[in-house]
Amino acid sequence: MPPRIQLIAVALSFLLFVYVFELVRRRRLDIEYSLGWLVASAVIFVLSVSRKLLAVITSLVGATLFTSTLFFFGLMFLIAICLHFSVRISALSNQVRRLSQELALRREEEDPRGCCGCGERLN
Repeated sequence: MPPRIQLIAVALSFLLFVYVFELVRRRRLDIEYSLGWLVASAVIFVLSVSRKLLAVITSLVGATLFTSTLFFFGLMFLIAICLHFSVRISALSNQVRRLSQELALRREEEDPRGCCGCGERLN
């Protein structure tokens, strides 16, 4: 890997690690989500520093350039994050639907006359 690209990869992985750590410290990012980002920045750092390890992984993947291997793993990480967030959003949507239905049932128990007190029922 060219020294300039190696230096950029090391610097960006370090900055990502520090930024995620700062977001957790300020309670803007949950620890549950930060672990993936911290691991990703650590992996990029290790791969950027260790040329031998990166060369072995590059040959296993079948890529010709070290940077292609880094981009490949970055893309795989982003796909995994997107899948994780899709699952999380689906679970939260189901929870919101269930809570809305439960709230509607409780309101119906409190005021059986209807939504505005006129006695008409909503479908």
